[in-house]
Amino acid sequence: MLKEEKAMYQVRQFAKIAGVTVRALHHYDRLGLLKPRRSAAGYRLYAERDLERLEQIVALKFIGFPLKEIPNLVERSGAALPDALRRQRRALERKRSMVERAIGAIREAEVAFQSGRRDAAPLKKIIEVIEMQDEMNWAKKYYSETAQAKIEARRAEWTPELQEKVSKQWMELIAEVEQAMSDDPAGPHAQELARRWKQLVEGFTGGDPEVTQGLGKLWQDRANWPQSAQHWAQPFRITPEMWEFISKAMAAAKS
Repeated sequence: MLKEEKAMYQVRQFAKIAGVTVRALHHYDRLGLLKPRRSAAGYRLYAERDLERLEQIVALKFIGFPLKEIPNLVERSGAALPDALRRQRRALERKRSMVERAIGAIREAEVAFQSGRRDAAPLKKIIEVIEMQDEMNWAKKYYSETAQAKIEARRAEWTPELQEKVSKQWMELIAEVEQAMSDDPAGPHAQELARRWKQLVEGFTGGDPEVTQGLGKLWQDRANWPQSAQHWAQPFRITPEMWEFISKAMAAAKS
């Protein structure tokens, strides 16, 4: 540990004391995560308070927070950090649950084969469990790293009961839109449908533009979704005509 606040250390000395690489310190500096002082010659200089901040950065990075999210967590006071930690803990608990299911499937296969079974059912179950986990992550490619973190943070609030409620609302709304496509997009009925549509979308995105952008990319690429996702989305069949109608209604609302 650094002994005195007045003691200043150049980057290699500080890296050795802190147990990180010089490259990591340079990277944190570029991101604005850890901004050292500069000597008259332009060398980076670190003090004890920098070590305390670095320890926070390393700990938050270790438990899964994206580097871009960390400045807001270490600089804001109040309930911001505890709340973020709570959401991250819940996300890790969900991941642990999925890993435990995969381990359980493998254990059942071990017991089955030790008892003399020769069919492929135990192995098939392992594949199904792992594929289910993989398919839960397939949509991440459509979202930025920051958007992924925001979605993951909101998962704790997205209970099965809420999912069932929202799914029902979407199916009802899609059916109503399908029946109303001959209406005037600027008319009161179409405007009410557009309002509900926007409300449901924002219920998932939280109104965040990055999450909204990723969601749009995901739905535009629906033809390339995995089979399980295609099957899940069947009740939510949104045709190009529906998109056009809702888009016109939303545009009319802004004009």
